[in-house]
Amino acid sequence: MAIRTLAGMAAMLLASGIAHAAPRDPLAPTGRWSANTAGRAATPPMGWNSWNAFATDVDEEKVLASARKIVDSGLAAKGYRYVNLDEGWWDHRRADGRMLVRADKFPSARTADGATSFKPFTDRLHAMGLKAGIYTDLGRNTCAQAYGPNEPNLPRGSVLEREVGLYGHIERDIALYFGDWGFDYIKIDGCGLRAYGEESPLVRAGRHRALPPLLDLDSITRSNIPAVRAMFEQVKAALVRANPDGDYLLSLCIWGSADVRSWAKDVGNISRTSDDITPHWTRLLTNFDTAARRPLYAHPGSWNDPDMLFIGKGEFDADHLTEARSHFALWAMVSAPLLIGADLRTTPQSLMDIFGNAALIAIDQDPAGNQAVLAFDSDDFQILVKTLANGTKAVALFNRSAAPTEAILTAQHLKLRDDAEVTLTDLWTGAGTRFRKETRFKLAPHETLVFRAAGPRLLADGFYLSELPGIVNPAVDGVTSPMPDPMIHRAVVAWTNTRGAGQRPLYAGWGGAQADSTPYGRELAVAGRHFTAGLGVLANSRLEVRNPGYRRLTVSVGVDDSATDSARRVTFAVYGDRRLLATSAPLRRGAVAQPIEVNVTGVKMVELVARAPGAGNERLPIVWGDAAYRQ
Repeated sequence: MAIRTLAGMAAMLLASGIAHAAPRDPLAPTGRWSANTAGRAATPPMGWNSWNAFATDVDEEKVLASARKIVDSGLAAKGYRYVNLDEGWWDHRRADGRMLVRADKFPSARTADGATSFKPFTDRLHAMGLKAGIYTDLGRNTCAQAYGPNEPNLPRGSVLEREVGLYGHIERDIALYFGDWGFDYIKIDGCGLRAYGEESPLVRAGRHRALPPLLDLDSITRSNIPAVRAMFEQVKAALVRANPDGDYLLSLCIWGSADVRSWAKDVGNISRTSDDITPHWTRLLTNFDTAARRPLYAHPGSWNDPDMLFIGKGEFDADHLTEARSHFALWAMVSAPLLIGADLRTTPQSLMDIFGNAALIAIDQDPAGNQAVLAFDSDDFQILVKTLANGTKAVALFNRSAAPTEAILTAQHLKLRDDAEVTLTDLWTGAGTRFRKETRFKLAPHETLVFRAAGPRLLADGFYLSELPGIVNPAVDGVTSPMPDPMIHRAVVAWTNTRGAGQRPLYAGWGGAQADSTPYGRELAVAGRHFTAGLGVLANSRLEVRNPGYRRLTVSVGVDDSATDSARRVTFAVYGDRRLLATSAPLRRGAVAQPIEVNVTGVKMVELVARAPGAGNERLPIVWGDAAYRQ
């Protein structure tokens, strides 16, 4: 469907009886989980992508050599199964709309009738026990055509023949790539919806047709969020039709634009939270921050994606093992896809050992699907804690700075009792250590220490919901005006250097739901009472919480002390499978937190709803303090 038809669809709905029905109350309980579960992403995908190593200069030999190395090195046996083509595979789009492969670079694609087919290529990967991934763009044209017009292997032919993106061809291309060619994974970029406006030099030179931009990376308000989302939803529907067994994976790559972090969890399997990573430490900080501050927006079936692993180049090469290990450990802690970007034909063993660290792979692939939560946060140092399926914790101590540092880890950070012994197992060395209450560590510049931690929990009979972000979905987070998050590190980016005014806050997410903090990064507090555990969200919100078999839910509710609206009252309600279980009195800022305890035995879906009359949710952060499931 072309974008221009979206307005027409809306007009048709308005003219129909459907449009006259009262709009559904978004805060009304539905009794169902609305985040995406379609496709095959119960855990974050693992594999390899061609871009970081080869950019557009990719060919069949390079890809298959990398695939063989993944198998022969044992990485495939550890979970690396996707082998993904990025840009550089197209030849052109035929007059009848069929996409043709560059047979000079992928000779197995040659066919007697000249139509070309990737089926022999994907068959070879499948025969190796691997999965095959392909790349495209949501617009007519691609990123390399816009930003690397002199790169090798760009599409050939006339203006129309070089329009190789999905725009206007979603149904046919998805059916070809998945139904005929046998791909299992698709990465979809958005440069075609961003870089080809009337003022584009390439458009003005007649190289490409103009397409009014729907995406603006620098400005959330200039992106057409509903139109972009609708196109991705059409892609998802096409994938479902082309894969009746559900064996597909949809990667949204629009770099944190169009407020994608708030809705991609409902549409795709992984979603880029930032612009491209580069092999520089400060760029790692940027990409990591965009994912690390959104644990409630990742779940089994849909994951935050801070971009591919750049281990193997620049500040993550074999001469920078500390940085390379940090890169891998941090991606594992935030449940990111582990997609290798190195040329595996020449990757030294020291880096292969990082990719193959079974203990850290297990942290990334833990079936509970809980992204790590920031237990300590500063510009220089962070502690991240991740609850694992067996109830133990993974903890990372992350020295962001270029200076050595000393850090204290406490049992409180881990939500473990400080009067009992805590056992730590180093996930790089296997060494064990024990402590009570707290322990000290010295970290080298850019070092990340990462451990499994075990000990008696603060809640002996359950877990705080903030320990289990994988079962909490902010179906409605109260954000009405998406804003850039100022807490994300702003690096000097390679593609502009120090031209212009620098990279100002770009990535939407400020005000979104948070674990153990307010939507604006403050400690949770109600009428002077501080909560070290809880869910922070804006008023007029609805959180879906799966119940894995607990009997009680306990919580203290109130308006956070940081609220700037002291007049409006918030009413808190707890629903179980759409049935009202409890409700609070209307509470204003300054009112003491009200305790709620409900029986959730047999309930599959709990929904936490906070309502307030009037507008301006951004001025009214609220607290589900000490929210916990208990037996």
